[in-house]
Amino acid sequence: MRPIGIDLFAGAGGLSLGFEQAGFDVAAAVEIDPVHCAVHKFNFPQTVVIPYSVEGLSGEEIRVAAGIGNKDVDCVFGGAPCQGFSLIGRRVLEDPRNRLVLDFVRIVSELNARTFVFENVKGLTVGKHKAFLEELVAAFDAVGYDVQLPWKVLNAGHFGTPQFRERLILFGSRRGEDLPEYPDPLTNIADRKRPISGLPAGPSCGDALGDLPNADRFQSLLNRDAVKTTAFGKPSGYAAELRCITNDAWHYGYVRDWDASILTSSARTEHTDISRRRFAETDPGNVEPISRFYKLSGSGVSNTLRAGTDGARGAFTSPRPIHYRYDRCITVREMARLHGFPDWFRFNVTKWHGARQIGNAVPPPLARAVARQVIEALGVTPSRPSEVISLGDKALLSLDLSGAALHFGIKAPPSRRDQKSGAKKRKQIDIERARLTGQVAHG
Repeated sequence: MRPIGIDLFAGAGGLSLGFEQAGFDVAAAVEIDPVHCAVHKFNFPQTVVIPYSVEGLSGEEIRVAAGIGNKDVDCVFGGAPCQGFSLIGRRVLEDPRNRLVLDFVRIVSELNARTFVFENVKGLTVGKHKAFLEELVAAFDAVGYDVQLPWKVLNAGHFGTPQFRERLILFGSRRGEDLPEYPDPLTNIADRKRPISGLPAGPSCGDALGDLPNADRFQSLLNRDAVKTTAFGKPSGYAAELRCITNDAWHYGYVRDWDASILTSSARTEHTDISRRRFAETDPGNVEPISRFYKLSGSGVSNTLRAGTDGARGAFTSPRPIHYRYDRCITVREMARLHGFPDWFRFNVTKWHGARQIGNAVPPPLARAVARQVIEALGVTPSRPSEVISLGDKALLSLDLSGAALHFGIKAPPSRRDQKSGAKKRKQIDIERARLTGQVAHG
């Protein structure tokens, strides 16, 4: 039997995918953003999506929604948003801005989970932020959980991902259970100094993107995010796995029924001729001086891909890097390749939402390495499922904030981004919304 995982603050599902690939069944994903919920539901149709904040959500409610009864929850994992700053005269976890972290602790305890994985930014490990982590360890201790110390920051580039991305990982276990150990690096970071002796070179940006056809070749990608094509090139080993044409591409996850001949998540960006000239004149591995966009190097790794801010905070989009070969910013699919998402995994059709979903996610190869350590501590032998599952309704990928909220039957949070939608887009969303509410509103 596969161990059961619960994903809190799930986003589009980077951790969910990594844990599934390591051998978990992800029974439920809790996520407050309905657009992320819709994408998670599309990619993980067997996982129950709970479209609410963790605030006020009980462990029992999660059990009921997930349909797991009194079964053991083997791991709760997620990255709670937090500020981590000390306030004079107040403990850090008492800061209202950090309440979601205490909700994470509470839900782990209420579910009586055997283990947990808490992930967050590297910045929590330095300076005055350390007080936050010390209080978090004490909070887990108070509810009967041990934490693997000293905590560590892991870099996705050491786990087969062509991106320099560091994340704090905290392993914990219910008192009496074995604590997971931190994974050892698997690969060196491409084109970086001070390589780790004895490790193979990790994939580069060229390995990740070299086989993908140039989105600028397809006029239809100006108005949509997918096109059927035979223009894929010869893949590297890394790209072949993400295209699911290697023997172990699915790891211990469920095989999806998908059409590999469709280039997805590849909506084009219209750049001015002046911008394209500046992009072309910028040397790979450098920052273009006007836009401040980083230009990828084909032999190196990507800079850290970031999410920007959500609609409630101004809908600021973090810049996508410039392609090392083409005079344009990379597409959402190319971001996904640099993050370690397989090609069957889809994102919201808009570039803004899609890029935000990737930037918020833990790279699946890093998540898989972390989850393997949990599997080992649990004493579980992972098994490959024989079932092939279909992906969800494609209409889920086209929903804006209000449409996604309607689908899940919740109130939509405010979004400046969605207020900018034109009449044509609103008409498309209305069509998709009508189809969803008529067919799969509560599916």
